[in-house]
Formats: sequence, C-alpha cells, structure tokens
Amino acid sequence: MRGLSDDTPGPGPSHGAPGPGRVRGSLEAAFTAMVVLAALALLVSGCATGGTGARDEGPAHSDSVAGVAEASAPTPSATVDDHVDAVKLVMDDPKVSAAVKHELKPCVADEYAVDVSYGELTGGPANDVVVNVMTCGDAVGIGSYVYRETGGTYENVFKAEEPPVYAEIDRGDLVVTKQVYEKGDPVSSPSGENVITYRWTTGRFVQEYSTHNEYSNAVGSDASPAPSGN
Repeated sequence: MRGLSDDTPGPGPSHGAPGPGRVRGSLEAAFTAMVVLAALALLVSGCATGGTGARDEGPAHSDSVAGVAEASAPTPSATVDDHVDAVKLVMDDPKVSAAVKHELKPCVADEYAVDVSYGELTGGPANDVVVNVMTCGDAVGIGSYVYRETGGTYENVFKAEEPPVYAEIDRGDLVVTKQVYEKGDPVSSPSGENVITYRWTTGRFVQEYSTHNEYSNAVGSDASPAPSGN
C-alpha cells in the first residue's frame, strides 16, 4: 500500500486552502519584509538629519555650547598677572604719611606686617590692590590704601590713616573697619568698631553705609557674676 503523497488529498483542510506550513511561511516572509522596510526608513531619516538623529535639536544645542564657552572664558579681573611689591608701592607713594613710612619696617628678617588683597573695586583693566600696613607687635592697622592700575602704573585712589584701621574687599565694595577705644581699653580689647562701606562712583570712592558695633565688656571678664539657680 503506497503512502499518501503531497498531491493526494487527506483528512483536514480542503485542497484549495493553504496548509499550516504555507500560512506560517507567508507570515514569516511578511514580517521579514516589514523589518527590512523599517530599517530602510530609519536609515533614510538619519541621513536627512545629518547623521545625529534625535540629538540635533537646533538652537537649544547651540545655546548649551555657548553657555559652556562663556563660563570657561576668564574675565580680566579673575586672575592676577603679577603680584605687586606692596612695601615699595607704599614707600614710593607721596600720599602716604611720613609716620606710616617710619613704622613700615621689617618685623622678622625681611618680613613686613603688610596685608595685600587683589580684586575688582574700580572696574579698571586689572585687579585693584588693597594694602594694609600694621604694627609689628600688636598688628594694629595704621594705614589702609587702594591702588588702581592706570597705564601700567598704580595710582593711590584711597587712603585711611587713622589707626586702628583695616580695609577689605567685599563683593566689589571697599569695607573699612575702624576699631573704637575708650579710655583704659587695652589694645587687644576695643570697646567697639565702626564699619564703613565705600563704592566706586564717577571716579572716586563714595560712602554707602556706616555701621557702629559695640562690644560687650562682660565677655572674658573674671568679675562676671555666676547665673543664679531657681
């Protein structure tokens, strides 16, 4: 007895309808064609956008790059090219009093009691220089000066020589602190201080704020009474 061949109808679907093998083959062919078409569509889309796909976002991408470039570019006042010789600057300055120049001498070897700060105060092409001259023994400020670079040289644009005095740069302003002593106050314990804030306006420093602070006499005193209990 001869077995059934592919051409002999058997049980199941009629000869005119496709069998399970043919249906599965047709679905696989259709799916393969869809995958190929999708890949071709993505390739064409990538070529049309310059090959960067979704990362090309137009102006938003340009703004991001510009922001990084601006942040990395240093401003003229952000760095100090050369440290000035503060001692020579003060000694050669005709606006500095003879009394301050007399006190400006080495404390130990060639070390001077001079504090120097660099920063932007006057909006010039270079950092301004703040110099504080102090005494060797008690570090009391006897002179504070601001020098502005003009044409390659430094010009004295501010001075305060009423001791004790100390000048600092605070967020673009010049802050000068003058300690206040009452009769009998030791050098280490002033009674208070006056804090004056100056701002560079139309070519000179103009006073903006003034604050007076009084110190407590009880702090550090052995005569302070002990707190009473309940």
